[in-house]
Amino acid sequence: MTEPFSGLPQHLPADHPPVKSGKVGVLLVNLGTPDAPETGPVRRYLAEFLSDKRVIEIPSLIWQPILRGIILNTRPKKSAAAYKKVWWDRGSPLAVITEDQAIGLQARLGENVMVDWAMRYGEPAIAPQLDKLKEAGCDRILLAPMYPQYSGATSATVVDKVSDWLREQRWQPAMRTVPPYHDDPTYIRALAKDIGTQLDALDFTPEVLLMSFHGMPLRTLTEGDPYHCHCQKTSRLLQAELNRPDIRMVTTFQSRFGPAKWLEPATDDTIIAEAEAGTKRMAIAAPGFSADCLETLEELGMEGRDEFIEAGGEKFARIECLNARTTGMDMIEAIIRRELAGWV
Repeated sequence: MTEPFSGLPQHLPADHPPVKSGKVGVLLVNLGTPDAPETGPVRRYLAEFLSDKRVIEIPSLIWQPILRGIILNTRPKKSAAAYKKVWWDRGSPLAVITEDQAIGLQARLGENVMVDWAMRYGEPAIAPQLDKLKEAGCDRILLAPMYPQYSGATSATVVDKVSDWLREQRWQPAMRTVPPYHDDPTYIRALAKDIGTQLDALDFTPEVLLMSFHGMPLRTLTEGDPYHCHCQKTSRLLQAELNRPDIRMVTTFQSRFGPAKWLEPATDDTIIAEAEAGTKRMAIAAPGFSADCLETLEELGMEGRDEFIEAGGEKFARIECLNARTTGMDMIEAIIRRELAGWV
């Protein structure tokens, strides 16, 4: 007589490999950074970053000779000098802050979830971090691109890289991806609270608050990328939540690169134009960045200040990103817990 099936393995072969499973993982992913503020590491980083076809949408036959023959022979030295201005004892600010966010989130979520972090370009790379989560028994993984506003050149390329890794896995974990949170009330409230606190701590009241988002080529908008609309909505909601009628708020886009038409108004042009028009007190925030990095610390905080003062401004302040402070971590925890619903 056949014994009823119990649903449990009755006999395993002696050489059956051990299998870990049943855990939940979270992987925070940010854009990336060179390993050191030196020409060589910066060149390697830029080569990977600027070879991504979602970042540079020019046919490779045209773009790669320009990249290899001109850009990688000229830009790394200049970029390395900029990185040296902002480099911390623990390393790149973006990497340090992203790691701190992962450590903080791990403490908040406890042992039921394994939290790690990665960079889309540079180290730690996404694939080895996913390997680590899987080897630890995570058969359900929440991917968290740390970009509030969606773009094909940011959020989508993270998913592309994860898809490349999944393609190589015989036993694939279940995957979820945190959606863009540009208009999430939790995010807007966190921004308003943190920016408001920093504004109140200044020794002056700004006449203008620039809300500077990373720029994208204009063609990304005409091709259907929602990034521009997401940025504008974040600005509208943030302005309403801040409720500071004494401060004029202006949305701009920074970090133009190359001869193509980019989203406007440009941050650097606006800084100069405001000062030349008589604005004496300015603050600048970067609500599209989840962590301070070269673009916020050096481009906005240093170059932006110099441009404003040289054009006739008097008082200038850079508002820090949410980073790993309590307000920002409360926001990250709330969004991650919501996306983990049913798994934890």
